[in-house]
Amino acid sequence: MTSQSRPPLLGVDGLVVQYRRPGAAPTRAVGGVSLEVRSGEVVGLVGESGCGKSTLARAVCGLTPAEEGRITFDGTPVRPLNVRRRDPALTAVQMVFQDPYGSLNPRRRVGAQIVDGIRAAAGRGETDGPRTPEEYLSRVGLPESDAQRYPHEFSGGQRQRIAIARALAARPRLLVGDEPISALDASAQLHVATLMRSLALESGAGLLFISHDLSVVRHIADRIAVMYLGRIVETGPAAELWDSPRHPYTQALLASIPQPDGAGVLPAELPGDVPDPSAPPSGCHFHPRCPHAFDGCDREEPRLTSGGVACHLHPAA
Repeated sequence: MTSQSRPPLLGVDGLVVQYRRPGAAPTRAVGGVSLEVRSGEVVGLVGESGCGKSTLARAVCGLTPAEEGRITFDGTPVRPLNVRRRDPALTAVQMVFQDPYGSLNPRRRVGAQIVDGIRAAAGRGETDGPRTPEEYLSRVGLPESDAQRYPHEFSGGQRQRIAIARALAARPRLLVGDEPISALDASAQLHVATLMRSLALESGAGLLFISHDLSVVRHIADRIAVMYLGRIVETGPAAELWDSPRHPYTQALLASIPQPDGAGVLPAELPGDVPDPSAPPSGCHFHPRCPHAFDGCDREEPRLTSGGVACHLHPAA
């Protein structure tokens, strides 16, 4: 059975997430996003900083409440965390955070922190696979002796590997990577991204990999969703989206990737900045920066078509 023929492991339907501040209008960080991830599938979510990717990831893991819409994991609604103990079934959703320096407890040995994941898996009755922190460290390419060390004794790339080991110890069925490579140097980024893909798929889990770097995502993702100012503007198979992008925003992201061709030509720069999400442009949110904008783009919001693009240049049939 292919990944596309399986029922979705993660279902996000019409998700809206808003932040409220006293005396200010609500900020809509995620504005009606629908997304699916299946077991054994890697979905890449890309876009510039400030587009709502991390907010979506936190909502998927129950760390941020939804204003509207529905999130399900294996058919079970994902509810935001509160003072009560989390549903043990939802410990099968694990996140690898962006900051490898802040995601680990500096006062505990890394082995003890990996044991937390092992206990979470045991609480769900998951007892197969590695049972010691040393085995999980070995799986991410670190010496077993590192289990007795503290987080401050490692580099950023090593800490992120430890964070991945801790997440894997919980035997996740869904792994969420929230910009997990952005704090790493260029030499480690692709290696860590590829490691996350191989380890997730080895266990049959689904992986939602969030990044602003399309050049890395294209190497590990089966499907890619492009997000702009809280909305999905294009989605499709990774190779197809890379070779034939249709939305002007996707085209601009690809054009901004440096090419190691020796020509010394700088990549094209996307003009302007991501607008303030508390006061987004009317109509198509991208129209103030779009080179193909025409009359009407500023008035009517394009909807994501069955073909996977939300743009007035590609209306639904």
